[in-house]
Amino acid sequence: MEPLMKFDSSRAWSQASQAVSANREVVLALAGVFFLLPQLMFSIFFPPPETGAGMNETQMMTMLRTYYLSVAPVLIPMALFQALGSLSLLCLLDSDRRPTVGGAIRDGLKGVVPYLLAQILTGMALALIALVVAGLLGVVGGVVGGVIGLAIVLLFAIVMGVRLSVAAPVIAVENVFNPVAALVRSWKLTKGNTARLLGFYALLAAAMIVLLIFGNVLTIPITLLAPAEVARFVAAAVEAVLATVMAVYFVAVIAQVHRQLAGPSAEAQADLFG
Repeated sequence: MEPLMKFDSSRAWSQASQAVSANREVVLALAGVFFLLPQLMFSIFFPPPETGAGMNETQMMTMLRTYYLSVAPVLIPMALFQALGSLSLLCLLDSDRRPTVGGAIRDGLKGVVPYLLAQILTGMALALIALVVAGLLGVVGGVVGGVIGLAIVLLFAIVMGVRLSVAAPVIAVENVFNPVAALVRSWKLTKGNTARLLGFYALLAAAMIVLLIFGNVLTIPITLLAPAEVARFVAAAVEAVLATVMAVYFVAVIAQVHRQLAGPSAEAQADLFG
């Protein structure tokens, strides 16, 4: 049995920041192509609909459903493209291999289908659990039971997300292209560190929310003073830049979480003792 690694959040963040800084040029190149440009184009050409003051909840839900159905043909390829970007960035930040940008993209491309299948399997498992738990409690306890069931499912979804959070680097860095094996590997790696990882991810999410709020505050003067089209473009640009920064650091953090929990690769150990 492999020994359990104790997760150190400070070391993970420090190493993630160092990895981004040390590879700044190539990280910016990948981030610009896979995150910034798609996000900017989507924000400019497919802005979300504006909700009216007199709209009720049903009307708002209908409007949003119509909007997302209309942009689905764009959102799905964009999500796949950004998944490729994330996997390529994980390969690029793998300090054992040090691939070129082209090599990182080629390696990332190999993992897109396994990564997508792993996400689908996770979603199906969560949906099945939600159906069973919330359904049974809803039948037994009525509305109150249904609410309790949904709360339990939400809690399980959070724990499940934490336990499976390093599936992407398992695929990209360890070259585990069987989606089930990648999920099982992630589950084993995060064993014993769920609470630490959850706290770390929560702090990271809070920092990202603060960053988004700060970005929105910065655009207020432009929104008030500039023409509507200029204000919309600036808001879209700021949103795209912030989303890109968050995506890069999130991927870098996940890479370091995996590296810390998995330990040095076989290649690194061979180089060390060879």
